[in-house]
Amino acid sequence: MPDCPKCPPAGAPMWLATFADLMSLLMCFFVLLLSMASMDVIKFKAVADSLKEAFGVQREIKVEDIPKGTSVIMEHFTPGQVTPTVLEEIKQSAEELADSREDLENLKQIQVEKKQAEISQQAENIKEQLQGEIDRGMVTVEVKGFKIVIRINEKGSFTSASAKLQPGFELVMDKITDSVAESEGKIIVAGHTDDIPIKNNAYRSNWELSSSRAVTVAQLMLGANKIEPNRFLIEGHADTHPLSPNDSPQNRAINRRVEIILIQNDDAVNVGS
Repeated sequence: MPDCPKCPPAGAPMWLATFADLMSLLMCFFVLLLSMASMDVIKFKAVADSLKEAFGVQREIKVEDIPKGTSVIMEHFTPGQVTPTVLEEIKQSAEELADSREDLENLKQIQVEKKQAEISQQAENIKEQLQGEIDRGMVTVEVKGFKIVIRINEKGSFTSASAKLQPGFELVMDKITDSVAESEGKIIVAGHTDDIPIKNNAYRSNWELSSSRAVTVAQLMLGANKIEPNRFLIEGHADTHPLSPNDSPQNRAINRRVEIILIQNDDAVNVGS
């Protein structure tokens, strides 16, 4: 039986294969474009918000953060690299600098606390060696920041208006010298007086008297040959640094003193300064 001339040929038309190839190529082309493109997250959020309002999508919790969801394409394709702007680089550098400065401050604080603990321990050792003299009111020891102050009071040390130590105080100076020799750093020997002016054949003013008393103490410490001379610094302050107001004999006696100040090496706490 001959074929029916009005019936269409069997199978798909010939143009359909070409059309299918064209659609496949177009899909591959757009997939490649998407894989090489960078997503503008801010614009994406703006479009999503606009669509949400247009289609009436409601949420109980308002979302303020940038969407972080993934899609099938994002799981299988890597987006193109986004070159950071100058503003972003500056912002990132500022954040890294702030973090490094915070780490530096934390490190410095740890070193300061460690140094202060060492100084406090050293002061306690000096107090133990001079406990007898401290109990008799001849010497006091205290910590001021990174300094240890050994204060020689007038009681039992110097006679009035004189820079000569009283007999027997040399033994106290030997104990002070031994305790100071175990320390490090500079040693300031500073003399102080009250506010009563002095003028005699030996001293023209309280400046000379305070300086002479500091020199006497320093010479006794140097005579033991236990401390390097280049560690010493001599100062005379007269009545310019009183501990108490010069308004009574008791307070004036407190102000007449010689201080041995141990300045610790604090290089460890100057990180980043």
